[in-house]
Amino acid sequence: MDSKLKRITIFCLVLMILLISGTLAGIYLLRKQGYRPPGAGEQTVSAQAKEPPAGEEAVDYSAFLGDSTFFDKDKSDYEKLLEHTGKKLSLFATSVEKDLRVQILNEMGELVTGKELYITLNGEEYKDLDQDGIIYIGDLSPGEYEVALKELEDYKVPSTPLAIHVKENVEYVPIDDISLLIMTEDDIDAEKEDSRKGDADADRTEQKSIRPSEGNRSFGIDVSKWNKEIDWKAVAAAGVDFAIIRCGYRGSVTGALVEDPYFYRNIQGARAAGIKVGLYFFTQATNAVEAVEEASMVLCLNGGLPLDYPIFIDTEGAGGNGRADGLDVNTRTEVCEAFCETIESAGYDAGIYASRNWFYHRLDMTRLDSHVIWLAEYREYPQYEGKYQMWQYTSGGSIDGIEGRVDFNISYLGQ
Repeated sequence: MDSKLKRITIFCLVLMILLISGTLAGIYLLRKQGYRPPGAGEQTVSAQAKEPPAGEEAVDYSAFLGDSTFFDKDKSDYEKLLEHTGKKLSLFATSVEKDLRVQILNEMGELVTGKELYITLNGEEYKDLDQDGIIYIGDLSPGEYEVALKELEDYKVPSTPLAIHVKENVEYVPIDDISLLIMTEDDIDAEKEDSRKGDADADRTEQKSIRPSEGNRSFGIDVSKWNKEIDWKAVAAAGVDFAIIRCGYRGSVTGALVEDPYFYRNIQGARAAGIKVGLYFFTQATNAVEAVEEASMVLCLNGGLPLDYPIFIDTEGAGGNGRADGLDVNTRTEVCEAFCETIESAGYDAGIYASRNWFYHRLDMTRLDSHVIWLAEYREYPQYEGKYQMWQYTSGGSIDGIEGRVDFNISYLGQ
């Protein structure tokens, strides 16, 4: 046995002796303090305790050992506490124009769903018919109202009514509670709801090549979930200066407000690659109130972060059967006005995206010329005679970092 092996063997023997000595010493001390192993007699720790002072009862600190339910979660106060979490309800109400949207929330600020909920508005009763936690009441006279939540079994409801002012006219300011209305594509039938159909004017002179940025002209793209995963570093290396990113859309069937599933990864990826960003939202609003909702959703998703380019409302058809496809010129113009002015009230630039045909025949441009105009016209040079600051010149572009076709744009904003 060499010297190294001897040293290791001696070390292990010494360590074993120390462990055995420590264990014996511990047992000795425990026995001295009254500990008895199981089966060593009926004497308990409490029996070894000193007698309490005169007039005081003895406290058996080991009594819990004889309580078979002490560690039983099903019989503990902890579960009772959990059972009551979220049982306290509250009301949140907003008015945009001669209407009222009342939301019933639990303690976590979530909508209460799947329950038969009733409210009273100045004594008149309304029911949450679809049990989604939201009760919408339209065609109200402007003025002051009181909203109360009716008693609900096993829940604690507010003891005093909620005072709310019903507005006479729409105000172009963001809606505070819009986050509760935003859905994901898991909540809807996306194939039916996301039915945008581009209708840009085009002819054989359309150019699909990259037009590099130069002077006050910048080259950019616009993207949405249809472009799927994007390699933003490769996109930046290919010469893209800016990207207008879709953050969401309103469903063309139900009118649901839906977040684009690729929004956050696109905006984060573009910024990380040094690409300037703006946003757009595909509208299916049928009136100014819904346009304010859409603008509020965009602002909510953006979270107050600065943007390099405007926020656009994308006003196009949805295949002919969209809920907003048949709007008259005045109503469609009101929708664009409401969206843009709500965006601008929050300190951002706003604009309208549409084809040459829509700018000529579907919108009153005399009311919209103070906003940024983003023209979709697929020719070598646009024939649109109105003013515009951005031009989408093809939907058939090809660029490194994106599979399939992508929209190419030129900006004259000088940003």
